[in-house]
Amino acid sequence: MKIPFRYLSAVFVNVLLPWLAYRLAAPHWGYEGGLIASMLPLVAWMGWDLLRYRHFDALSAIVLVGIAMSVAVLPFGGGARTHAFEEPIVSGMIGLSFLVSLLLARPLVYYLGRSTVARESPEAVARFERNWKERPELVASIRLMTLVWGVCMTMENIVRYWIVWTWPDETHPASVSKVLSYVVYGGVMLWTVWYRRRMKARAEDGTHTAQA
Repeated sequence: MKIPFRYLSAVFVNVLLPWLAYRLAAPHWGYEGGLIASMLPLVAWMGWDLLRYRHFDALSAIVLVGIAMSVAVLPFGGGARTHAFEEPIVSGMIGLSFLVSLLLARPLVYYLGRSTVARESPEAVARFERNWKERPELVASIRLMTLVWGVCMTMENIVRYWIVWTWPDETHPASVSKVLSYVVYGGVMLWTVWYRRRMKARAEDGTHTAQA
């Protein structure tokens, strides 16, 4: 499967770069400094995207808000284990937001998809919105992706709670919890890329069959 550059760049910017920034900064400036450093690649990417393409990257914004909320709760916590417990609250809230958005006319993944095609051209946005209105299978696939994102992030929240509160200190539960969050984000992104290309291939096969 050939993955387009824009999807690889999304994984690189929203998962790998924040993780690398955190790993480099945390030994020198602690847990809070690592979280703040992990926000910098996202801010730089969103600023570049906005200035260069007049495009707002919704996915980067979700990741950035999640990290910012993690930083915001730090002053109200205690030690490293307490902070590691508070941080999954953010991903859990985002996961629930995906699930709740299924009750709306347009779920969250609709806006993520629209944000992705907006980088291509205004015509791509118009085509995306037209397909949303005219293709029920696209609506169903976007709702499925919203469900997968919501369930995965909510389950990640539960597993990270379990790790932080049950694993002994010598196993470094806070670090394991942090790594798990990046693994889940990366895994869901890659699944989304695969599923989107699968749906696109099906749509093209259907078009060719109809023409034949």
